[in-house]
Amino acid sequence: MRHTIRLLGKTRWVAAALAALLLQAAEISPQRYLEHVKFLASPELEGRGAGTVGLEKAARYIAEQFRALGLQPPGGEYLQPFPVTTNARPGPGNSFTFRLGQQERSLKINHDFVPFNFSITATVSGRVVFAGYGITAPEYNYDDYAGLDVKGKFVLVLRHEPQESDENSPFAGKLLTAHAQFWSKAVNAKQRGAVGVILVHDRANHPGEGEELEKFGRTAGPAEAGIVFVQVRSEIVESWLAAAGKKLEQVQAEIDRELKPQSFELPADLVLTVSTDIQRDVRTVHNVAGYLPGETAEYVVVGAHYDHLGLGEQFSLAPGEAGKPHPGADDNASGTAGVLELARWLSAQPKQKRGVLFLCFAGEELGLLGSRYWVDHPRLPLENAVAMINLDMIGRLREGKVYVGGASSGSNFRELLARLLPRHKLAADLSGSFDAGSSDHTSFMSKRIPVLFFFSGLHADYHRPSDTWDKINAEGAVELLRAVGDVVLALLNEPERPQFLGQAAATAPGGGRGYGAWFGSVPDFAENPKGLRFADVREGSPAHKAGLRAGDILFEFDGKPVQNLYDFTYALQSKKPGEEVTVKVLRGEHVIEARVVLGRRQ
Repeated sequence: MRHTIRLLGKTRWVAAALAALLLQAAEISPQRYLEHVKFLASPELEGRGAGTVGLEKAARYIAEQFRALGLQPPGGEYLQPFPVTTNARPGPGNSFTFRLGQQERSLKINHDFVPFNFSITATVSGRVVFAGYGITAPEYNYDDYAGLDVKGKFVLVLRHEPQESDENSPFAGKLLTAHAQFWSKAVNAKQRGAVGVILVHDRANHPGEGEELEKFGRTAGPAEAGIVFVQVRSEIVESWLAAAGKKLEQVQAEIDRELKPQSFELPADLVLTVSTDIQRDVRTVHNVAGYLPGETAEYVVVGAHYDHLGLGEQFSLAPGEAGKPHPGADDNASGTAGVLELARWLSAQPKQKRGVLFLCFAGEELGLLGSRYWVDHPRLPLENAVAMINLDMIGRLREGKVYVGGASSGSNFRELLARLLPRHKLAADLSGSFDAGSSDHTSFMSKRIPVLFFFSGLHADYHRPSDTWDKINAEGAVELLRAVGDVVLALLNEPERPQFLGQAAATAPGGGRGYGAWFGSVPDFAENPKGLRFADVREGSPAHKAGLRAGDILFEFDGKPVQNLYDFTYALQSKKPGEEVTVKVLRGEHVIEARVVLGRRQ
């Protein structure tokens, strides 16, 4: 009997020692973390663009890591497929002809004209109206369309915006405002009934510079703007203006000097016929999921997006380097590597009260498509998700500073963070300025799930080929992951699940919170042919007070058609707090009309 007791005691000691060794082996490691980042940001993966071989290699790598850790595949599969529109390319049917009096001329694509990737596929004909910069900016008391009838016509507009080289301009000078964005000019023209937009280079603001047509596929905007949009070489446009007794640079100079529109109709015998043929590719991409069960059916989501820009044709902030792999080491190999290390560490812990769902999303760079697809098609009951932790760009901590968004979204989050974060060498910013950050946590907030968003800040390599693995601060990232691990463990065992307290407003296209009035909807970033679907409507907001609901599809705002988020953003920017607007939404098969009194941004 005594020998048996000794043997049992020795067995327990060995088991305890083995468990300690396993925990030590599972400790979050800077070396292992960096190896994950190196692979995901390697030349072999070519920037993990949507629909590419590199992205699928990354998905298989993540799935193999989950499998090796013994995580369960939710729904029987680690990979969750979903479709995305990954690419637009010019088809064979693009053409441009104009007739000026007795003269008729056909232009050559990529030499004389180029269609934009967000143009619709259509053939349209019509007269031409010069509409300055194509800008309506009531906040600057400026409107190129004042008194101008462009319905059924082409509008000819200049690039950029007035007084671009004047630092004292009410516009932003060299910084440029949202009015200079091509999508903004497209929306403004479409809402005024134009059939197409002809963009021309603003030579007066760029003297001595050569003129290059925009390369197809490099312009950010909606998948389809709902209007024909092409650029034409300025020498050709000069011949049109000459028929009206005008010179392009002279007209532009007059606008910039007085900050007053100089719009006019071109001669009636100038008629354009433009055919745009834009072919769009739809590919299958994958979310990757692994589940660590707890004692109950409740779980915490730990997630990050693993896609990036590929070769950077559209969203690169270094357009001169489009065609080069954009490795995305910080954005977001850093967050994905963090999910993998947390999965390893948490898998080695004793079973907790709640489980953990590890999720890596595709399609984030295209508009949160992967996380949106997951919350609409969850493989675990969404009502059992008590919180979502999102890691997006955590690889560049400087002096330990980390931004934490969403602290106000859960009833116990601030108390948890105040208790746990001081244990680590971090300078956490919980000021709330990043609550509005548009990343995958936004999709979960739309389902009223509390979120925390960890982010180490922007830098000069963001969305550029220079975002490489050697610039990652692995020690800093691991210190943050240890803190996140503490937060996750606390959430796994809290007696009561956190209650959802509120959500952040989504950012406008182009970044920032924009300006103008507050509406209070959270957009579904996936394209919808019927309009803009609301993923959620913020409680107490103007939209909520008007009776609008999550799932409603907005198709008209103040008499203007809405096809996408860009249309809505443009329409809302022109309004002021306190104004009342009439909106129309599709709810199921029924059209609902509502009057919304716009509020002040919060």
